[in-house]
Amino acid sequence: MMAVAHPKAGLRPFLPADAPVLAEIFRASIEELTADDYSEAQQQAWAAAADDEDAFAERLGRQLTLVGTLDGSPVGFISLAGPEQIDMLYVHPAVAGQGIGTMLYDAAEKLAASRGAPRLTVEASDCASAFFQHRGFVAQRRNTVSHGGEWLANTSMEKKLAAKGTAS
Repeated sequence: MMAVAHPKAGLRPFLPADAPVLAEIFRASIEELTADDYSEAQQQAWAAAADDEDAFAERLGRQLTLVGTLDGSPVGFISLAGPEQIDMLYVHPAVAGQGIGTMLYDAAEKLAASRGAPRLTVEASDCASAFFQHRGFVAQRRNTVSHGGEWLANTSMEKKLAAKGTAS
């Protein structure tokens, strides 16, 4: 058996059986990638959204959810709530900065644009706002949201999409 220096990245639709591993990716991402911006109590309150895996699976199943894989194993996901709202974009900390988030985002943007969405919006965490800004999103307003009795700051951001049938 030979080790693969560059595992093959892939993209596929969400399956209900993915929920437990995506919940783990969600929690690990919050725990390991947000410490510079949020307190431990804030992180725990935020990550608790995946504690009820059935509800988490239902949330992902109601949305257009794509799963990013490396050699077939899930390592990240993105979900669109409605035609233009990015609800979640998370990658496992072990693959952060390796293009999985970009691959997921690019696919979601193409799908939204092909379905006629005039824009994409996101409530970006403080640690994700630079990712979205780099992709053409513009900050609209700062927010404070409550999760499990903790207040967390985020930024509403928007990106205008090219009209269907025009070059971007």
